[in-house]
Amino acid sequence: MAKREVTNVFKLMAVGGAATPAPPLGPVLGSKGVNPGQFIQKFNAATQHVKGKKVGCIVTVYSDKSFEFELKSSPASALIIEAAGIEKGSGVPNKNKVGKITKAQVEKIAKEKMADLNSHSVESAMRVIEGTARSMGVTVVA
Repeated sequence: MAKREVTNVFKLMAVGGAATPAPPLGPVLGSKGVNPGQFIQKFNAATQHVKGKKVGCIVTVYSDKSFEFELKSSPASALIIEAAGIEKGSGVPNKNKVGKITKAQVEKIAKEKMADLNSHSVESAMRVIEGTARSMGVTVVA
């Protein structure tokens, strides 16, 4: 068996359970040496539990054109937008507040993101999420 060398590692974002090989995903995958149809099929099967949410993943491509991918949780901003029920964050977050979320919602988001955050406790993860919310113009209430 030939030794598999890593030829490319890249990150991408796609909608869980509903990704298609159409642009922008297909051309990016093709240019990196990944078969788009094969990737989309495996990605959608692996992300059925988060259907409709944005999901990040790290794709590793090997010299024999095979690939592996590691799923990450949704971006904190997407989870905050969903929790606050808003369309998007504020363009001027220090002046215009666009929504509110509770501490309980922040804790839920922090627990979901815990594996991907650089935090050792839920409390520190909550502070990271609160900072992201503040930078989006979303107020955290008790």
